[in-house]
Amino acid sequence: MRKKYKDAVFFLLGGLLLVLVFASDGEAQAGQNKVFKIGQLACEPGQTVSGFLEVAAGPDPATRIPITIINGRKPGRVLAAVAGVHPYEYPPILALYRVKELVKPEELAGTLVLVHIANLPAFQRRTIYYNPYDWKNLNRVFPGDPGGTQSQRIAAVLTSEIVDRVEALIDMHCGDGNEALIPYTYWMLSGDQKLDALTREMALAFGLKHIIIDDTRAQDLKNSKYLGNTAIVRKKPAITTESGYLGRVDEEAIVANVAGVLKVMRYFRMLPGEPEFQTDPVWIDKYQVIYSDFDGLFHPRSGMGDYVRSGQVVGVITDYHGKVVAEMRAPFTGILLYIIGTPPCNKGEPLFEVGRVKE
Repeated sequence: MRKKYKDAVFFLLGGLLLVLVFASDGEAQAGQNKVFKIGQLACEPGQTVSGFLEVAAGPDPATRIPITIINGRKPGRVLAAVAGVHPYEYPPILALYRVKELVKPEELAGTLVLVHIANLPAFQRRTIYYNPYDWKNLNRVFPGDPGGTQSQRIAAVLTSEIVDRVEALIDMHCGDGNEALIPYTYWMLSGDQKLDALTREMALAFGLKHIIIDDTRAQDLKNSKYLGNTAIVRKKPAITTESGYLGRVDEEAIVANVAGVLKVMRYFRMLPGEPEFQTDPVWIDKYQVIYSDFDGLFHPRSGMGDYVRSGQVVGVITDYHGKVVAEMRAPFTGILLYIIGTPPCNKGEPLFEVGRVKE
């Protein structure tokens, strides 16, 4: 009898707590949002403001980052969507300009921050992977260094003004100018069960069919390397998405990126409508990127999305006179998530990525 009495008390207390939570949430939603500030920009509730985050000069030139803030009249989640960390990846960049036009502040609960082109110098010069001033890959230098080279300073500004100011983040990528890539999402594991459950739902809400279960990212605040991981190590939910390939301005990929952002916003109750989730995901529980040991030309023997067997020749490398110098083989049986689709290959750069489908 004593146990039953205790269970009844816990049940009543739990019910009362839920009532109080929902009541306070309802009061917050019925209230007024606040002015949202980033850098020199201030956005009143019910407004959309566009401008730049300034990146000061250092050992190389200053630059800036074009952003938009859409601040809803009602309070809610603060979400950032970031494109152009790799600026030859055009579909996410173009998608965020469409999102800007589609999201109306009067319909929005919370605040949406759009980083249109994170790496503007490389975008202007149409380079893949690397910044033209310091020849660094921006998505390998987070959280950055305010006194470092241009890529490091850009990363430092994105960390302090975007990651540290928002509550959740979508790091948007696609196949770079040399990468034939199928659409997929990285679900980055943190070891925090609540955070991992939330980011899993974000990945399903974004809607891409293939989802990589990624437990390889370093849990190091001082060397988080990747933008999405920089949010994760700060205990903020984030996913990294890939939709588009070979640097193409592909309408299907643009639409998928637009839809993904809007669906994550509905999941967070920032927009009206019920959230939707990918109902038939393909989970990838292991992945490996294969890098080149040679300078030369890469000749694919398989294509993006193909299934390959362990040890199968996926492509060959020839030197600059056409002599075969290496056969590149699949490290295990799985699906080709991406493969280089243009001839140049350089020592230390990726050739393809294989993912193992979780049974």
